[in-house]
Amino acid sequence: MKYHYKEPITHGEILLSLEEADFGRMFYVRDRKDKYLTIAWNRGRAQKIIIDQIEFDLPSNAVVPLMVNQSFGFSKPSDIVAWQFNREFYCIVDHDSELGCVGFLFYGSADQMIIKLDDKKQESIYLLLQVFIDEITGCDSVKDEMLKVLLKRLIIKITKLAKEQYIDQGKLSIGKLDILRSYNLLVENNYRTEHQVKFYARQLNKSPKTLSNLFLLYNNKSPLQVIQDRIILEAKRLFYYTNKSSKEIAKELGFNDASHFSRFFKNQTGISPSSFKMSSALNN
Repeated sequence: MKYHYKEPITHGEILLSLEEADFGRMFYVRDRKDKYLTIAWNRGRAQKIIIDQIEFDLPSNAVVPLMVNQSFGFSKPSDIVAWQFNREFYCIVDHDSELGCVGFLFYGSADQMIIKLDDKKQESIYLLLQVFIDEITGCDSVKDEMLKVLLKRLIIKITKLAKEQYIDQGKLSIGKLDILRSYNLLVENNYRTEHQVKFYARQLNKSPKTLSNLFLLYNNKSPLQVIQDRIILEAKRLFYYTNKSSKEIAKELGFNDASHFSRFFKNQTGISPSSFKMSSALNN
């Protein structure tokens, strides 16, 4: 079952999916115009989730946040409850003062987060789900505001759990965590054109060394590796889901020289772009 609400003026949209046997998204293939952030909750037994052709274990009663340009599928999609919304409905970055997270669920980590719920948190999210259903199916004149309040509450609840499970509070203060999140968000918005740490350091008024030290405390990745990993992720997506040539992808990702891109891709993945494209075609 899928519930859908669209604001007539802003075209903001929120969707709630329950027990949908075909729930998933192929962003580069058919859903590119549907730019929804997704919060997916596995209410059944442990299963698999494939995100951009990478398989992850999704435990029972775990939540996974998914970005607008991620393709994903589940081994048991009918067990998934999913909230999806676009920027026009609720912009997590613009509402940072309300959420206090600068989009932590979606931009707080360069790695995929999978957040586990204990029995108490499951009950809390389930009760929130029931109110969501009541509001999205009702005819209240302030439906949009009520749904935004409920969505904000959901994001805050899941964000709090994510921080507890992914952040060592003894190592990272709120201020330091804000810098890391802001860095990840800047990379997400600029990785196609800006490949050097110094650009992001200038935007944050920090030195590259300061950023390196912060990332070392967080996940042992360097700031440069975060940029490079994001470029490689997008390159793989484009090779797998589109028919673009290596030269076209190189240009799209900010490489003026296709041979430079090929060397970069092979250094990062251990395989040439042509070999990766061939293997992707065989797996499609």
